Amino acid sequence: MRQSTLFATTLRQSPADAEAASHRLLLRAGFIRQLAAGIYAYLPLGRRVLAKIEGIVREEMDRAGAQEMLLTALQPAELWQASGRYEVYGPELVRLRDRHDREFALGPTHEEVITTLVKHDIRSYRRLPFTVYQIQTKFRDERRPRSGLLRGREFLMKDAYSFDTSWEGVDRSYRRMYEAYVRIFERCGLRFRAVEADPGAIGGEGGTHEFMALAEAGEDTIASCTRCGYSANLEKAEAGLPEEDADGTAGVEERRGAIAEADVEEAERIYTPGIRTIEQLTSFLGIEPRCVIKTLLYVADGQPVAVLVRGDHEANETKLLRALNAEQAELADADTVASVTGAPPGYAGPIGLGIPILVDEAVARMQSGVCGANEADYHVRRAVPGRDFAVHRTGDFRNVREGDRCPRCGQGELRLGRGIEVGHVFKLGTKYSEALGAAFLDAEGRERPLLMGCYGIGVSRLLAAIVEQRHDDKGIVWPAAIAPYRAHIVPVSARDETQVRVAERLYEELVRQGIETLLDDRDERAGVKFNDADLIGIPFRIVVGKQAGEGLVEYTVRADGEKRLLTVEDAIARIRAAAAAT
Repeated sequence: MRQSTLFATTLRQSPADAEAASHRLLLRAGFIRQLAAGIYAYLPLGRRVLAKIEGIVREEMDRAGAQEMLLTALQPAELWQASGRYEVYGPELVRLRDRHDREFALGPTHEEVITTLVKHDIRSYRRLPFTVYQIQTKFRDERRPRSGLLRGREFLMKDAYSFDTSWEGVDRSYRRMYEAYVRIFERCGLRFRAVEADPGAIGGEGGTHEFMALAEAGEDTIASCTRCGYSANLEKAEAGLPEEDADGTAGVEERRGAIAEADVEEAERIYTPGIRTIEQLTSFLGIEPRCVIKTLLYVADGQPVAVLVRGDHEANETKLLRALNAEQAELADADTVASVTGAPPGYAGPIGLGIPILVDEAVARMQSGVCGANEADYHVRRAVPGRDFAVHRTGDFRNVREGDRCPRCGQGELRLGRGIEVGHVFKLGTKYSEALGAAFLDAEGRERPLLMGCYGIGVSRLLAAIVEQRHDDKGIVWPAAIAPYRAHIVPVSARDETQVRVAERLYEELVRQGIETLLDDRDERAGVKFNDADLIGIPFRIVVGKQAGEGLVEYTVRADGEKRLLTVEDAIARIRAAAAAT
């Protein structure tokens, strides 16, 4: 490709609203252009990278035995209503009506559609198992689209669906997809980690893993053990037992009973004028946050509920939803707090509350603590769980913290990092097949619901995640496997006949050998050409300069900046070898 005709304009300055590195660089380098908030067009350079990623995905999906198909983007709303997800997705589901006033949705995912199609075609166990996949544009009406391709309203996704007759079959399908994902991300040059995760709106009955690209720009927090392979996202991560209970001999119930019978003085109301926050309370009383019992009031599916966590911990709303089997939960407003507790926010406590109370295990293990008194300007000191307030339900309702013990090995500590979700694999079980009536006849002639799995990769998000990991202060540094071109030829002067002749010879030979090459034939200053080359980030560059008449060119590897003066033949041989290696 000759750069003079390439539809790609580089920008010297980053757009003011571009915060993520991938957003800035993909815009500046001419890979994408924004049409509206969260909606991007892919210019030729961006489309070439997407095509490379799609090619890797297709190869690995086919290798894992999956069959490619293409489903409809326009989906009848009644399918979503039948599955129960019409309201769960809420305003993120892009809805529209046709001229006959029939309601449709633009698909954010395709569990309902594929299940409906399969139920009409597959009736016997003899046709199972199988896995299908597609690569297609998806739509989600994000409230706050941001960070370019990392969170958009229109994006490219690979979604696959497996159908089995048994849970053993589901496990096999899941493992094949998991291993295929590992190969895909490794081939794309991504640093990633597979973490245990919550299924979210997709749902399901079995396990689920997210594949996280490690990057500070990520919206997700990952907890990982320093000793073993345990990793989970913050929504799912659990903390191991504290050191004093690490041998497992004292469960929460036994420990709580012992605490309730312990020689702790009676609870005492104390005057705390204007003290509403944990920081104010601990400063006023001269105690540590871990000594405070924090009472948080939520409204879950319209009903108030209290969650107790230690003052140095944060409640985990995903765990709360799972425990309550609720679809929505949000912190109660001031009016709700007042109606439930009789006090303004900042003074809620568990003593005497007449609503369900979920007690985090760390609170249940406390000998005593300070809590709100359900009265303005008052708190309670020496409140004992099980003595001064009932503990009807305990569980893990908090976010893990840096330094918590690992729940898997019990020896390592948890470390927190940031990640970008680029893939997710689910064991769905019968969630969709039962709701939509997708069944098969087994060997005994009995009708049974299909067992499903689903597996997604954000193809366009993967492109951005790779840029987040692979860039420097000059621009993008593409891995060779997905770079828009393998080689970039840059003659210093378009007016030097010798340089132009050598550059053309290089270009023609590389193209003849099937190596994708970009020739910068523009009549621009050398500095502009070099800056654009760094910004675009093609892996191997050949600079044709003053020594071209001697048959010498400068060979540069973009990833490490290594420069070598080589003959034209040696430069071609190096690029050919590098291309063969990928």
